[in-house]
Amino acid sequence: MTRQEPKPRVAVVTFPGSNDDRDAALALERLGAEAVPVWHADRELPDVRAVVLPGGFSYGDYLRAGALARFAPVMEPVKALADDGGLVLGICNGFQVLCEAGLLPGALRANNSLSFVCRDVPLIVERADTPFTALCTQGQRLAIPIKHGEGCFFADSGLLAELEESGQVALRYEGQNPNGSIAGIAGVVNAGGNVMGLMPHPEHAVDPLTGSTDGALVLGSLVEAARCATAAPAGV
Repeated sequence: MTRQEPKPRVAVVTFPGSNDDRDAALALERLGAEAVPVWHADRELPDVRAVVLPGGFSYGDYLRAGALARFAPVMEPVKALADDGGLVLGICNGFQVLCEAGLLPGALRANNSLSFVCRDVPLIVERADTPFTALCTQGQRLAIPIKHGEGCFFADSGLLAELEESGQVALRYEGQNPNGSIAGIAGVVNAGGNVMGLMPHPEHAVDPLTGSTDGALVLGSLVEAARCATAAPAGV
């Protein structure tokens, strides 16, 4: 009998107003991880190899999307994990939280149309050498749904040039830009490559019954990276 590898433990944080936390957990479980629920008021993380900040409307998106969630107690250990090289993925509202918390560059603002958008969008993989895109190939086309009202990624000219030069753009929209994001940016990584945010929802694209399974390439990359990760401190 062969020994079965333990499942990598991935934390999924729930803020008041999160609505894709269970979807993210189910997708991670389907892809071979053990999803560990974490509450926004927790001041420590359990023993995990990665953290997912899911989509939704944290704290009702009052002030700005993600602006209040950045102050949640759980963000202190999340920052500590990221500083220690741990993996952190922010999806939609989670991307907004990571930008507000300074864990990712740039900002997310209202869509150019000032309307909520919800549909599948084509994406191009700009980098396939990150822990979040390792199952993809550079230049690969993905189809993953979006659903947001504040998904327009913005960076001034200086920051944009820096992001392009350093290769921190991980995903771009192909063809029509659904929200007006500068340079068609759909997902970015931090300078260390261990934190990523994206506006599309990979957790909604892992089951053939829902159409595309391209989201499994993103979340599956995270699961495999977490499986291979060395132990890192999970709290502060």
